[in-house]
Amino acid sequence: MATKWKNTEKWKRCREFVRKIWKREEVRLFVGIVCTVFSLLMFEDILHGQWFATEDTLKEGGFMNLFLGFGIWGILSFCLRFKYRRWNPGRDGFYQEWKNKLKRQQIFLGAVELAALWASIMNFLYIYEHMWNYANLSTGYVLVITALVQGILCEMIVLAFMKRKLEEYMESLEKINRQSLQAALRSEQMKVDLISNVSHDLKTPLTSMVGYIELIKKEELTDVVSDYVEVLSRKAQKLKEMIDSLFDLAKTSSGNVELKMESLEMNRLIEQVYADMEDQIIRSGRELVVSLTKEDTGFTADSSYMYRICQNLLENALKYSQEHTRIFLKTMVLPGQEEQQKVCFEITNTAGYRMEFTKEQIVERFARGDESRTTDGNGLGLAIVNTYTAALGGTFDVNIDCDQFKAAVEFLK
Repeated sequence: MATKWKNTEKWKRCREFVRKIWKREEVRLFVGIVCTVFSLLMFEDILHGQWFATEDTLKEGGFMNLFLGFGIWGILSFCLRFKYRRWNPGRDGFYQEWKNKLKRQQIFLGAVELAALWASIMNFLYIYEHMWNYANLSTGYVLVITALVQGILCEMIVLAFMKRKLEEYMESLEKINRQSLQAALRSEQMKVDLISNVSHDLKTPLTSMVGYIELIKKEELTDVVSDYVEVLSRKAQKLKEMIDSLFDLAKTSSGNVELKMESLEMNRLIEQVYADMEDQIIRSGRELVVSLTKEDTGFTADSSYMYRICQNLLENALKYSQEHTRIFLKTMVLPGQEEQQKVCFEITNTAGYRMEFTKEQIVERFARGDESRTTDGNGLGLAIVNTYTAALGGTFDVNIDCDQFKAAVEFLK
């Protein structure tokens, strides 16, 4: 057993040594040249052996093709690797360059193969016409078969080489994409962490400032100072609301949030938001047209998050709609199978500015459709709606048609 094991280990080492030697380009080139020279000698022997028996001619032609195939494989492989030794699969435009090179190589090989086939056919016709009574036609057959077989072999070698290059390109592309994705995820996580940390650090001093401003308002102040304090109070409150929104948005985006899912009614939710914002609606001068479906609008979600979604959509419409226009609020149950029915809340308004943006742009943080910034928005309203809706498992969609801005949220019943 010990002797057998030793012999097996020696055989493995021998195979590894041969495989290592065979991988060297100069070794394969040398073997290719030797095989090619040997096949050419056999080729010459076949040409001068016009009176050989058919069986002998075909046998020698088969060996000639075998050696010539090894020779072509070694030499052509070496030439391809040497020619494209500096061809980097990782650079830009590689795929288009790969297609162009493959096309040129196929055209060149096709021309060479046609030329070789034409020459072998001419040789066969010459033998047939001038030496029919004296020569064996198998010589002509061998040359025609050789041209076809070696042409196909050359094509296979080139395709195999180009396939390896394409695989290298795909591997490098996959590596780059993986690295880019990891970098993007790290960058996004860093932004979320930065926003969360900065928002949290700002909330404490800002809360103190708001508290002290409220205390100052209770003191006896002159009319001028009282106006200043009132402005400070409004601006500080607005800043506090924006920081709170930014903190909640970052927290939700990171997935670090606990949802309290419960059964809700979309119609009741819209009525509640409408009632809570009635004073704001009256001050805006807009007319609200509310159309609530009579169907059951029950669904499952977090009530606080859903309230914020509907509130933000209505506030967005009030801020950015044209003065003295109507805003349409609508609920509906979208048709579908019982398990796939959806409850939808849709709000439509006429914009008071040119809407030169896409859905993807408007739901980004701090993105505003009103580029002149004459309104009181901070660019977080629709970003919060988009993030909260996704967290609750719903879908948020925006449709822009000329001056009509339509936003809709959908949830499974």
